[in-house]
Amino acid sequence: MKTVQSRKLLRTLFVMGLLLPTLVIAQKETSFVYGDALPDAPELSARGSYKVGVRTLEFVNKGQVDILNSKEGNDPLYDRPLTVEVWYPAAIETEGLISYDEVMGTNGDPNRPIIPFTFNGRATRDAAPVTSDGKFPLVVVSHGYVGSRYLMTYLTENLASKGYIVAAIDHTESTFKDAAPFQSTLLNRSKDILFVVNEMAAGKHFLSDQVDGDNTGIVGYSMGGYGVLNVAGAAYSEFAINFFKGMTGGSNALAVRGSASEEYQNSMDPRIKAVVAFAPWGMERGVWDAETLKGLKTPTLFVAGDQDDVSGYEKGIKAIYEGAVNADRYLLTYMDARHNVAPNPPPAEALQAGLHIDEYYRYAEPSWDQRRINNINQHFVTAFLGTHLKQKDYSKFLDIKEDSNEETWPGFVPRSSTGMELLHAVPE
Repeated sequence: MKTVQSRKLLRTLFVMGLLLPTLVIAQKETSFVYGDALPDAPELSARGSYKVGVRTLEFVNKGQVDILNSKEGNDPLYDRPLTVEVWYPAAIETEGLISYDEVMGTNGDPNRPIIPFTFNGRATRDAAPVTSDGKFPLVVVSHGYVGSRYLMTYLTENLASKGYIVAAIDHTESTFKDAAPFQSTLLNRSKDILFVVNEMAAGKHFLSDQVDGDNTGIVGYSMGGYGVLNVAGAAYSEFAINFFKGMTGGSNALAVRGSASEEYQNSMDPRIKAVVAFAPWGMERGVWDAETLKGLKTPTLFVAGDQDDVSGYEKGIKAIYEGAVNADRYLLTYMDARHNVAPNPPPAEALQAGLHIDEYYRYAEPSWDQRRINNINQHFVTAFLGTHLKQKDYSKFLDIKEDSNEETWPGFVPRSSTGMELLHAVPE
């Protein structure tokens, strides 16, 4: 009898021995949130010294063209609401996890119904801001179509921890929840960004005394890239304006963002000192040409996958980089990556059987670990924005060998900087 009991005990201990490591790993996985550093994360991806607060603001941009109700060139006006999420240095001792409410799916698509989910970050809702360290540079973030203000929390939280005030926009009629016909995004993207820059830099809100609006950076992904490049001086081409007119039944509303527009020329904002454009959309579709790209003079970091099948690479993102001859610019390329070089990793809910594959591929890269891309983005965006918004010397992380396979890039763990390229060009 004792022998049987002993065998049962041994079997139990053996099974526990196998299961305990699994349980420990599972516990560790649940504590890992988007943006945390992997063991091989590059140096500047580490969070900064500030705890992070987060708050939701509601803005209204009055008197905007209601392009979805435009008829035969007659453009009615409406007051355009914008929800903005703001991350900032917080005056708190400890920082816990926050749960963000998000959805997947696409409004109006019967094959991709709206599915709510939550995910964790490292910030404290409505915490008091730091008021003792002077002002902090402003960063405004613009998501893709479709997307949301929570699409890049790995980056927004990270930058706030390093002493930035980061405002991410929910672009009305362009989010998962309220996606509408594309002409709204084409018209409103750059206008939304400009409006939020001004509201955050010069408006009245809870961080008015903490924002250094004279040192502003703008970050955009996909259609957000389309927007930030236009804000910074890359006017939309005549071809794009005429195409927009055709798709809207005669509206000339996009012309206000073209180079011939006095309103556009007057909208150039000297407070904007840096641009980060992840996989910017539009070049392959004629949104810019050689002449309009010359208007981009603000230092710009482009980030792309060389297999991007949404924005295009050689004739798309790289062509923008090469054509922006009047800007000091970098192009970070992930070899074998497609379009998703900017978002958070896929949520657990996107792994469920039976969901449309695009719920997963809204976030995931087929050849890269998304957490790895997130860490590398944190590293290079920190170096780039730190150079232009904080006047820090990060040249050792930016002035490096073009080919990451040639030698380990500075700031990277030995043997870890593979499969990337960093090009740099100065104004002609």
